[in-house]
Amino acid sequence: MLIPRPRSFVSGAGAFTLNAGTRVYAPDAPEVADLLRELLGPATGLALEAAPAPGPNVISLLCAVRQPPEVEGYRLSVKPTGIVATAAGATGLRWAVQALRQLLPPQVYSPERVLQVAWTVAAAEIRDAPRFGWRGLMLDVGRWYKPIGWLRSMVDLVAMHRMNILHLHLTDDQGWRFEVRRHPRLTEVGAYRLQSPLGHAKDGVGDGRPHGGFYTQTELRELVAYAGRRGVTVVPEIDLPGHTQAAIAAYPELGNRPDLPPEVWTGFGVSRRILNVEDATVAFFRDVLDEVIDVFPGPWIHLGGDEVPADEWAASAGARRRMAQLGLARPEQLLGWWVDRMAAHVRARGRRAVVWDELVGQVPPETVVMAWRGEDRVAEALRAGHDVIATPHTTTYLNYPAADGDGEPLSIASRPSSVFHGPLSFAQIHAYEPMPAPGSSVLGLQGNLWAEYAPTPARAEYDLMPRLAAIAEVGWGVQGDVQGVEAVLDRHLERLDAAGIGYRRPARITIGK
Repeated sequence: MLIPRPRSFVSGAGAFTLNAGTRVYAPDAPEVADLLRELLGPATGLALEAAPAPGPNVISLLCAVRQPPEVEGYRLSVKPTGIVATAAGATGLRWAVQALRQLLPPQVYSPERVLQVAWTVAAAEIRDAPRFGWRGLMLDVGRWYKPIGWLRSMVDLVAMHRMNILHLHLTDDQGWRFEVRRHPRLTEVGAYRLQSPLGHAKDGVGDGRPHGGFYTQTELRELVAYAGRRGVTVVPEIDLPGHTQAAIAAYPELGNRPDLPPEVWTGFGVSRRILNVEDATVAFFRDVLDEVIDVFPGPWIHLGGDEVPADEWAASAGARRRMAQLGLARPEQLLGWWVDRMAAHVRARGRRAVVWDELVGQVPPETVVMAWRGEDRVAEALRAGHDVIATPHTTTYLNYPAADGDGEPLSIASRPSSVFHGPLSFAQIHAYEPMPAPGSSVLGLQGNLWAEYAPTPARAEYDLMPRLAAIAEVGWGVQGDVQGVEAVLDRHLERLDAAGIGYRRPARITIGK
């Protein structure tokens, strides 16, 4: 069975086995035929050459405008004589290909040839379409750099779950990961810190080991193309005007205390160092966004806007002048002014700005809001007229531990706090309803993996899986039936084993386990 599970799955009689003579017919979507070969070829060794017409021993990938009508919907018919996938276009056909891959033996996810396996698919009729158009995963690579090859594996993980967004948090106080050619010190200086916290951030102990790294524009363009072939849009985030200590370390004139330049931050939490409100700083970040937009062709650019302490603005003569010019009563109101400048620039370049929910009421309604501070923030942003992505930390933050216990690794929840930091189990995520009220509408939902306690790919995968599958199930509208998904989870973990993806193996996926 698939994960996420399809809306309709009817088993048939018999099975179809891929073999050396199996061909692919895709007259309207040759790029999807190429994807099928790219995904199935390494493990099976099959060429899956082009067929001139549908027929026996053929996998047909067909576009039919009315069948089904949903942009991302698809139908998949597996019979002993062949396979037919039908969708409105390439988008739905890509999900049909991902579904077909899951119907094959788990070894099909191996990156290397697997011998002595019958590549058999049981006969079935599937009709499927997602409930939500935005089904995302956010990876924080600002705090801990991860290799570009691992990001490609995360694209594959997202696509495996028929999710369509990979949101990259590329900048933070602890590191700047995006190459900006007009401002090279952002990565020459801002991509590297002297050390990182050892143990919990509240312990105040450093590990004494330098850390850093960044992605070139060439690497990111290749990642975007790789994701696009799989139906995944990469959404970049340049967080501002807070979470910018790494940028200020590189260019002290961007900050409010150029006489006291900081280092790239070696702690975790929320730095008090934020951008100033000078015209030159606004122009600097327009330069940055121009290069971001050139690398990432998708519709959305995330501008951050979260957790911006106003202490420095309150003490700044330049900020007070700006407040007087704008008629603002409090320095905190400069946040809306700052982000609105950037959002206007993004709109002028034909893109939509995305921000965190601190900006509700401070930016125009056409700005997309990611509501993270609680489920009530989803409703608040909708009332303000925004398109909303539901990502409340209480139900979608995958950096929160899945369970309590001595055997669990260090996490943000390892020290007492008045704020909820988990545990957050598979079942709790699976039960989440993103719509705050009947008749309301959100763009979708997203799981977020903040990386303070995930310094390595292995630890990140432990936090992600299998809970990302719960996010995917909610996105496709099949959440709530925990027993149903539990029955097919072991098979899904075999797929991850074959792909070389790590995970936390739960004894069972009920709450708190």
